Amino acid sequence: MERPEHHRTLDTCGSFCPMPIIETAKVVREMEPDQILLILATDPGIVSDIPIWCKGTGHEHLATVCEDKIYRSWIRVRAKR
Repeated sequence: MERPEHHRTLDTCGSFCPMPIIETAKVVREMEPDQILLILATDPGIVSDIPIWCKGTGHEHLATVCEDKIYRSWIRVRAKR
């Protein structure tokens, strides 16, 4: 898979639901529209949580992959509502 270029990385490894989403929401508020955030996580719940969160907040889920027990999820920040 081609990895999207990202502007910022959020490492949530070691934390579990709902903390990765809470931390993601905080970081996204600091970012500009169209910037891409890479989220690193060890909680497998991120696979379903990030797409659901993006759908509910209007941000764009680009991809989620798991390599070496680390989940990597990319989202594109959309304009603040």
